[in-house]
Amino acid sequence: MITARMGPDERTSALASMADGELDVLVVGGGIVGAGVALDAVSRGLSVGLIEARDFAAGTSSRSSKLIHGGLRYLEQLDFELVREALTERGLLLNRIAPHLVRPVPFVFPFTHHWERPYIGAGVALYDTLSMTMGTSRGLPRHRHLTRGGAMRIFPALRRDALVGAVQYWDAQVDDARYVVTLLRTAATYGAQIASRVQAVGFLREGEHVTGALARDLETGEDLEIRAKQVVNAAGVWTDDIQEMVGGRGQIHVSASKGIHLVVPRDRIQASSGLILRTEKSVLFVIPWGRHWIVGTTDTAWDLDKAHPAASRSDIDYILDHVNRVLRVPLTRDDVEGVYAGLRPLLSGESDETSKLSREHTVAHPVPGLVLIAGGKYTTYRVMAKDAVDAVAHGLDGRIPGSVTDRVPLVGADGFAALWNQRRRVAREAGLHPSRVSHLLRRYGSMTGEVLALMEESPDLKEPLTGADDYLRAEVVYAVRHEGARHLDDVLSRRTRVSFETWDRGIAVAEEAARLMAAPLGWGEDQVQREVEYYRKRIEAERAAQEQDNDNEADAVQHGAPDIVPVPDTRVPAGRH
Repeated sequence: MITARMGPDERTSALASMADGELDVLVVGGGIVGAGVALDAVSRGLSVGLIEARDFAAGTSSRSSKLIHGGLRYLEQLDFELVREALTERGLLLNRIAPHLVRPVPFVFPFTHHWERPYIGAGVALYDTLSMTMGTSRGLPRHRHLTRGGAMRIFPALRRDALVGAVQYWDAQVDDARYVVTLLRTAATYGAQIASRVQAVGFLREGEHVTGALARDLETGEDLEIRAKQVVNAAGVWTDDIQEMVGGRGQIHVSASKGIHLVVPRDRIQASSGLILRTEKSVLFVIPWGRHWIVGTTDTAWDLDKAHPAASRSDIDYILDHVNRVLRVPLTRDDVEGVYAGLRPLLSGESDETSKLSREHTVAHPVPGLVLIAGGKYTTYRVMAKDAVDAVAHGLDGRIPGSVTDRVPLVGADGFAALWNQRRRVAREAGLHPSRVSHLLRRYGSMTGEVLALMEESPDLKEPLTGADDYLRAEVVYAVRHEGARHLDDVLSRRTRVSFETWDRGIAVAEEAARLMAAPLGWGEDQVQREVEYYRKRIEAERAAQEQDNDNEADAVQHGAPDIVPVPDTRVPAGRH
């Protein structure tokens, strides 16, 4: 089976296909859940379309802690079912579905009191036991108890008086945005029609029955009707906005909780393992990320701009204050090279505290033809997608096969292990350093050959990006031709992570990247400059917001930077209900 491309021509073809005839399922939302629904549905034999108003994973699904984990802290809440489910999914992702994208990562959990060792140790032991019981622990070492000296040998950056001992355990991590794009390409490979920058602005109706969506191509301003037997709302924190299109809040109400993360250079924290700390509200992670550390997160209610949640000075100071309580050499704001903020979609409960709202998901069928899926966590996206498509099946005539996504590897997974073992030979034949090939294999798996083919066409694409030399020029072109990137921000913020991995947040590389995108997208010089200017203004607005004292001030500043493609009014034109 040839892996599908999601380039400009394929987008045009997908929109034409969606507008022609009737789909079994139309998915609204191109984050992790929507992408999962598309793959689940198409792999059951259904005809599937997916539209996303911005870039794929532009919201929550590119701004997470980048962890695939079983939810160790849910054990403390005695939520064994959620932990069991998450551990099962973690094992599937590590070993079968996406071994090229998901990899193990260790964490040290320090004890500040001696009584914590039996208490926390028992929880971590149960975590391992649950994982082993379900046969999902292959590839992950078991936890081990550490003395204070042992913990400091693994994490020398810790203050000696910050712990009396520790336990080390293992979870997994992923580049969240890259995973979503790979998931979507897998769905496209099985026949799903997929397009970004297409917004659902209303539902098509026959009486109370939803029969599809009125969509607007934000790149051209053109409207199209997409007819479908069932529509799945997988819009995350935008769930309520979509529900309003069918006449009210409906059966699900989603609250947004903001979480911010800081990115600091690897040499600022001397350690060979991640770290997890308790806070008064939740937990704080220090996560290894290539040549960097990701430190986060916060958990605060957010009811302002959903598209661009802003990190304020108080958010940044909160994380620095908490991590510095245990570091021998404190971090300062000058050590922070990147910041990103995301919103968790939480099902509203009785408590007003977002950290106590449910992370479990809910599926609803509020009106005939419409399925809503909301809540959940990144790790369990596949289960959420399965449950949503099960609900879709109830609304379709005839028998629909059960989910098979627990046995469907993502594109790039097949052959990855062998290529990884052969990476030195691949590097030699491609004329690249082995570390470059390792980098490509961890991002594209067995699709790495497609990236190398671009370098064969144009040898200058073997060169690193000036100012972001972790990435090769070929990766920018590949992002456009194969991965659906439409704008500069798509490449610098999601196909690569230049926007938070470089001190200038990608400003220096912006023009070079835009010029590489120009040919496959048909841009003239005016559009190149427009893309660069938009990106620069977006970064300037984010940095200015991070100097503001609170959410309202930060949002007001960050809201001033325009989107490259204006999002239209979502009111449905007369006569199109």
